[in-house]
Amino acid sequence: MMHDAANSRAHDAAGGHSHVFLGEGHATNERRTWMVIALCSVMMIAEIVGGLLFGSIALVADGLHMSTHASALLLAALAYSYARRHAEDSRFSFGTGKLGDLAGFTSAIVLAMIALLIGYEAATRFIWPVQIHFNEAIPIAALGLVVNVASVLLLSGGTAHDHEHGQEQEHEHDHAHEHACRTTQRDNNMRSAIVHVLADAGVSVLVIIGLSFGLWLGLAWMDPLVGLIGAVVIAAWSYSLIRDTGAILLDMNPDRGMAERMRAAIEADGDRLTDLHLWRLGPGHLGAIVSVTTRRQRGADYYQSLLRRFRALSHVTVQVQQHQ
Repeated sequence: MMHDAANSRAHDAAGGHSHVFLGEGHATNERRTWMVIALCSVMMIAEIVGGLLFGSIALVADGLHMSTHASALLLAALAYSYARRHAEDSRFSFGTGKLGDLAGFTSAIVLAMIALLIGYEAATRFIWPVQIHFNEAIPIAALGLVVNVASVLLLSGGTAHDHEHGQEQEHEHDHAHEHACRTTQRDNNMRSAIVHVLADAGVSVLVIIGLSFGLWLGLAWMDPLVGLIGAVVIAAWSYSLIRDTGAILLDMNPDRGMAERMRAAIEADGDRLTDLHLWRLGPGHLGAIVSVTTRRQRGADYYQSLLRRFRALSHVTVQVQQHQ
């Protein structure tokens, strides 16, 4: 005999289960992303217009460079908006929680392209050095750094600390529940936005260092050298983001430790877990398909009750095969 059943952590008014698997800070992160886009856009327009008015090609170039990061932030903001508006759209079988991971993956590709462009430009300057206007370039890099630091602070907003503190309090008051690893909670859309801004800030710091060595010590080759270092750092961040978001988009098991604890909970009384699929539905939400073979008269509800202690399981489907 075979029994099938599904349950979800959230239920709608009609008694069915909800497929809204957005992160807890979705709305807040969306607002912050739009605010940073506004800040970067004002800075970008000011640099381009100022450069054209005062004949500064360096100022125009920095404004155009900032436009690439503003575009990446726009992608993140649109992903937040689309996921929120279509969160209950029945066309999405498991909701829109993974849209942020798709946006993060795309943004990471853009970041990799930026790293390649910076690396190429730096390498060519070793071969064909160009005249550098140090007194003009350093203030521009410093201004860009200020904007990027402000953007990082605005995007982070201390939510990570508050969330972790809240998890610690919840764990103190709820020892019966098990929590998934922190990567399951991670909002990769916000992470990609912060990485873009951090990359720009890091490049600004390296540029300031390189230009300062060139201005005061006459070491003009330091400028392309720090450019190469920045390209390598950005490429490493891009690879990490591509690896993590790609794994989610391919439905890889996000928490092997949790999967083993689920197996132990089901098999503790002599039953056998014959199949287990565990994947991420969105930040803080996991889905699971469980197949169990038992010799006892147990239905799917019994195994669902065993798995309720795993707080991150937001959508569970249980299949029971009974053997005589």
